[in-house]
Amino acid sequence: MRITEAAQRLGMSPRMLRYREALGLLPPVRDRGAHRRFGPEELSAVAQGVELEKRFDISPAELAFALRMLSEPAVAQAVRDLGLRIGRVQAPRRALDFEKEKALRLLQRRP
Repeated sequence: MRITEAAQRLGMSPRMLRYREALGLLPPVRDRGAHRRFGPEELSAVAQGVELEKRFDISPAELAFALRMLSEPAVAQAVRDLGLRIGRVQAPRRALDFEKEKALRLLQRRP
């Protein structure tokens, strides 16, 4: 089906579907005339994205960025670094650090 019918079925405007496409939130399916075609899988993918946005109270742009973080390790690392810097993410504890702290606690308990 074409974008107008797909938008009606999804309860949104064709413009919103085009916006989602620009963000990379639609599977890349086009026919020979370069028109976007929507089948059951494409409708389901859009509906799943909309459901995630509602459940987690995020915008389509935020969902697109989250997907980018999952697919681009450099982006994920940059966001993790920022999270550490501003205190929103805790640094992972290393096993060696844990063993060192345990040994120091044991030494402090000795008479």
